[in-house]
Amino acid sequence: MSPEPRDPATPERPDDPARAGAPAGAEPPEHDDSGLDLARSIARSLARPGAKRRTASGAASKFRPTRRRVDTQASGAHPDERDPQLLDATMGRLVRDQGWGTDVRVHGVFSRWEVMVGREVAQHCTPESFDRTDAGGGKLVVRTDSTAWATQMKLLAPTVVRRLNEELGDGTVTLIEVLGPHGPSWKRGLRSVRDGRGPRDTYG
Repeated sequence: MSPEPRDPATPERPDDPARAGAPAGAEPPEHDDSGLDLARSIARSLARPGAKRRTASGAASKFRPTRRRVDTQASGAHPDERDPQLLDATMGRLVRDQGWGTDVRVHGVFSRWEVMVGREVAQHCTPESFDRTDAGGGKLVVRTDSTAWATQMKLLAPTVVRRLNEELGDGTVTLIEVLGPHGPSWKRGLRSVRDGRGPRDTYG
């Protein structure tokens, strides 16, 4: 079958641009279009509606600052040490922790001295201090306003000790030291006498 006649007005074109100018019988060079296909694939994926949103959200999440987690302790339903405390409870715990319980109770007795020993005795005998002894008990120092009342207080000492231990606990007070009245001193000054007997009690 004879080939179709060519139109003389139509210029002759090579079948493949790669073959233009190539010598007859030469193999056409192989074309690696993998890079072009990859670029087209990326362009198509970016052209999709959700691609930009995903890319933007991914970039934002990459640079989003991380917040440091702070453990906070909130008060629960039951009372604990984090709740507001009453002053009485706080002071009581402080006294107990410091071992001041006995001293606080003894000074409480000082304020009720008249009730414990009677009005007449309280007018002439006043508690001055409370000291702990090496034996484990306590010594109460009482000051009197005369030697007569000092003698009277020494006679009343066993009864007062028993009454104090009923209030403070057994063995809290084991001894009462009775002191006489404060008197003037002649141990200093121009007319002082060295190694003298000192002032005598003239207040009885």
